[in-house]
Amino acid sequence: MARLFGTDGVRGVANQDLTCELAFKLGQAGAYVLASNVHRPTILVGRDTRISGEMLESALVAGICSMGGRAVLVGVLPTPAIAYLTRYYEADAGVVISASHNTVEYNGIKFFNNQGYKLPDAVEDQMEEIIRNGLPEGKNLPIGGEVGRPVTQRNAQRRYIDFAKETTGARFDGLHIVVDCAQGASYQVAPTVLQEMGAKVSVYYHEPDGTNINENCGSTHPERLCELVRELGADIGLAFDGDADRLMAVDERGQIINGDQVMCICAAHLKQQGRLRGNTLVTTVMSNMGLDLALKELGINNEKTKVGDRYVLENMLQNGYCLGGEQSGHVIFLDHNTTGDGLITALQLLTVMVESKQSLSRLAKIMTMLPQSQYGARVTDSCKYDYDKDEEIKAAIDALNKKYEGRGRLLVRASGTEPLVRVMIEGPDQKEMDQDVYDLAKLIEKKLNK
Repeated sequence: MARLFGTDGVRGVANQDLTCELAFKLGQAGAYVLASNVHRPTILVGRDTRISGEMLESALVAGICSMGGRAVLVGVLPTPAIAYLTRYYEADAGVVISASHNTVEYNGIKFFNNQGYKLPDAVEDQMEEIIRNGLPEGKNLPIGGEVGRPVTQRNAQRRYIDFAKETTGARFDGLHIVVDCAQGASYQVAPTVLQEMGAKVSVYYHEPDGTNINENCGSTHPERLCELVRELGADIGLAFDGDADRLMAVDERGQIINGDQVMCICAAHLKQQGRLRGNTLVTTVMSNMGLDLALKELGINNEKTKVGDRYVLENMLQNGYCLGGEQSGHVIFLDHNTTGDGLITALQLLTVMVESKQSLSRLAKIMTMLPQSQYGARVTDSCKYDYDKDEEIKAAIDALNKKYEGRGRLLVRASGTEPLVRVMIEGPDQKEMDQDVYDLAKLIEKKLNK
């Protein structure tokens, strides 16, 4: 049986894979495992803007209350806000109902411990055991006055806004910033923070209706933002995803500045200030080879993990590093928050611009992106980890590894959050790579759709 928890909590099509029954059980399991020594656990609950959020919230909260827990509802807020607020309000755990950058039919449930960190595999396994087999024998559910109840925390949004502003001493007066909120969880907090810090802000995709989250907008679709930055003559564009834990930037020329480039810019700035702990940036195997070359030139060490910001964070915590992340825009500034935070990333990038008195395009020259081609092969979810078991797929992978040996690289991996096998090639010829990536992805789709 496939593991219930992926790389970012439990995720699936709402009301089909992620049902109210499952959300209820997740609420029970979370309350039991994350606060098992607490008489009446307190769990903070937030969500993004998708239409299924309130339905799943009701079921999740019912599960928490059935264990005697106190569910503190903070409404629509970014995922990293929940990580911060769990610590601020001294809750026993935090939980977010969101499917991040996925389209509206998906939703997810992910937990934070009382320190605002994503759960390790061992703790998720404990929760999964309860979800599959029920509460331990002899565990009685509370009755009467011991049953839990939900409460609403009304000033949570203001607290996160103030926290974000406190992460930098810079002001953004004179900067014109175009913001794409992805019709998601950042639609109120991001424009407010930037405006209160002095910037002129032009806001787009900030009218969520429950069904339009991530729809041709946000960090996974920044094309319109590129046009808007050029049309409005802005200094920078900022694109968040649905739960605002990632950021893509756009320079004043309308060129995309991805997570690798943002991390390189910020790592160099932190090193210059003597604040890059361990003189190290932590990235994943998906990061562009151009980042490796730039960091070497800068004299900054680069530690690599497997794909997933949780693995980046584990490395950072184990080794005392303060900066890490992914090309996709998940960037962790551990001096400020315990998880990837798109708004904090934006503020740190803007701070570098202000303090260096340089445009984003000039700052981005610190590294050169090498040609890269990517394609997501859509497969049956239960088969996505079998790509290295099929002989025909294995032969095609071996052939491409030999073809690009010494002049590039091939990376094939199953997505932790979607029914996809992702194929990526870096090399010298874009057209050749695009064809090779496409051919391998289509073979994987053919073999793994069952």
